[in-house]
Amino acid sequence: MPKKEKAVKPVLRKNAKAVKAKAAKGKTAQSDVAEKAKLLSSVVVYQGPLFRVLHDKLIEPGGKKSERDVIRHNGSVVILALDNSKSKKDPWVVIERQYRHAANQFLWELPAGKLDAGEEALAGAQRELVEETGYRAKKWKPLVEYYASPGFLGESMKVFVAEGLMAGDAHPEDDEDIEFRLVRLSEVIKMIDRGAILDGKTLTSVLLYARRLAKKRKK
Repeated sequence: MPKKEKAVKPVLRKNAKAVKAKAAKGKTAQSDVAEKAKLLSSVVVYQGPLFRVLHDKLIEPGGKKSERDVIRHNGSVVILALDNSKSKKDPWVVIERQYRHAANQFLWELPAGKLDAGEEALAGAQRELVEETGYRAKKWKPLVEYYASPGFLGESMKVFVAEGLMAGDAHPEDDEDIEFRLVRLSEVIKMIDRGAILDGKTLTSVLLYARRLAKKRKK
């Protein structure tokens, strides 16, 4: 018989004890949102067309003084566009292939794009889907919002599920060279399993959706 691993007692740091104390008082994770840092100064060290880099001096919620370099961004939207007209259990998923210089390779991804200043997330998602694929959708619903790399990147990514697809003409931007196709959800998951998909927003969105879909089947 395989040897059983001994249970390892977790080591709590001082900060962890404070978190535990808050939980004991009935506070939820939502209460942490209200705890803000006190910004002492903020200097723009780079301004580009897509984002700006700030050097911030601050006092963190716990009272610690800190300096951070942060990339500020209007935010992005991600679209999990589904054709489930023939199968709700295994719908077709719109995925794209394009070259990403930062990754130095072609990547398979879900349609996505940055929000314009002041643009509503849903409107941005609808715009991006049409621009990149030509598809419009009859039904939209939010899936999740997340931060890809919150240690230095302030970009929030809002994911929407788009259903009831209607084909049309794509209008990509001048610097975009996008190839897209429809792939079964089950096949996209196989691509993830074999390491063919490396894009974070696609991994997050597809796997979360598949998990929720599996939960619905069990009910």
